[in-house]
Amino acid sequence: MFVAGVDVGSTTTKAVLLSEGKIAGWHAMPTGVDLADAAAECLDSVCQRAGTGPDMLAAIVATGYGRDRVAAAARTVTEITCHARGARALVSSALVVVDVGGQDSKVIRLDDDGMVADFVMNDKCAAGTGRFLEVMAARLKVPLDEFGARWRKAREAARISSTCTVFAESEVISLLSRGVAPEPIIRGLCDAVADRLAGMVHRVGLGGDLVMTGGVSRNDGVKRSLEERLSAGVTVPNGSQFAGAYGAALIAFELVS
Repeated sequence: MFVAGVDVGSTTTKAVLLSEGKIAGWHAMPTGVDLADAAAECLDSVCQRAGTGPDMLAAIVATGYGRDRVAAAARTVTEITCHARGARALVSSALVVVDVGGQDSKVIRLDDDGMVADFVMNDKCAAGTGRFLEVMAARLKVPLDEFGARWRKAREAARISSTCTVFAESEVISLLSRGVAPEPIIRGLCDAVADRLAGMVHRVGLGGDLVMTGGVSRNDGVKRSLEERLSAGVTVPNGSQFAGAYGAALIAFELVS
């Protein structure tokens, strides 16, 4: 018996397929302008890899920014609930979840049973999100997947005083014009994002194992900067970007179990 979870984010759409409660596959693709089409294509792709089809699924649960556009969904569930479920399933000791996506970031505190105890969100601007980093990477002409390696090469961080995308981009341009190398700028940008995230973590309470999910979790520079600010380790599990879709799939499995 197959079930699926679909997380339609503002930037990326993810799908996770479960077979008898175990992960049978996952797939991610750009969301684009047609959210319904992205959800259908992503779901079809993950099903094809497992030798099944969307019409053969026992249940589909949708989450994310575009969850209401998943026509085949039996239920829609908030990102907070799904990321909490997915993160706890990926890391059984998780008590604080830091999820950073393309256009928003959220920090969720879990209780001992893995239920949501508290959360805070930043969804009013691009500060501290993947979009912020994308804009800066384009300005620096450095691929985002190189940020971690460049962060490690920097002996110190350039000071980026603003997390507003427009003002921070002006600061980056000024630093480049003064001959500052990309490495310290990248470290400074990661520090700026981490400052924002650390403040959110402290609002829900730092304590217990901290897990990072979402697309930005794969940016090792942000992870390292956050660890420095919290003086605590940050776990990034395999499949961290699929935590929301995984949580949705687990809820779908419960619907038919």
